[in-house]
Amino acid sequence: MKLLSVNVSLAKEIPYRGRTVTTGIFKEPVNSRVMLRALNLDGDQQADLKGHGGIYKAVYVYSIENYDYWKRELGRTDFAPAAQFGENFTVEGMLDDDVHVGDVFRVGGALVEVTQPRVPCFKLGIKMGAPQFVRTFLNSCWVGFYLRVLEEGEVGAGDLFERTKMDPERLTIRKMCHLLYFDPGNVDGAQQALRIAALSPGWRGSFEARLSKAGVAMEYSEEPKEGKCCGP
Repeated sequence: MKLLSVNVSLAKEIPYRGRTVTTGIFKEPVNSRVMLRALNLDGDQQADLKGHGGIYKAVYVYSIENYDYWKRELGRTDFAPAAQFGENFTVEGMLDDDVHVGDVFRVGGALVEVTQPRVPCFKLGIKMGAPQFVRTFLNSCWVGFYLRVLEEGEVGAGDLFERTKMDPERLTIRKMCHLLYFDPGNVDGAQQALRIAALSPGWRGSFEARLSKAGVAMEYSEEPKEGKCCGP
């Protein structure tokens, strides 16, 4: 498991359907090592803090193997070598069906924890030049994932990821995505998700709402996480 590229950008304004939107999705690779802090990478900026950023979404990770999948699916050959999907970390060998919510990794001088899958907003459609791609992306559940920073440190292209903890629930990114968005009646799965201490508040709230609606008692992790809740 390898960090191929570290990608950052400042927020900028772009025209979109007769209005101006602010986005940080147009990221570019950096050639030097970068300090990874609790909220983001040095030099990176999230535009919409209601839906992006915060301690549970400090860094977005996407696998280079997924690039090949989308090239085939979309019939495109114009992808950038990194940051095509707006990710901070372009990685190798960290597939959505191998990485679990709650896994902990050492990369460079930092220690990070997987908190949730990505849920794309309309700005991914802008980045891809295809507004309809947002739904296609979510339907695939090849969505990548977010990290929380447990220990700050410098990171750079070429660093290896060492998995120091595998979450005991073994809910992969793809399974978690499918569970929330495409398996709404799965109460057992919702209870399993709530047992993951690292799960972000937004996703936790969604599963809690499912169980509450079903009149089912909730099962919590032994170490519930606190933080400002934002929707997935």
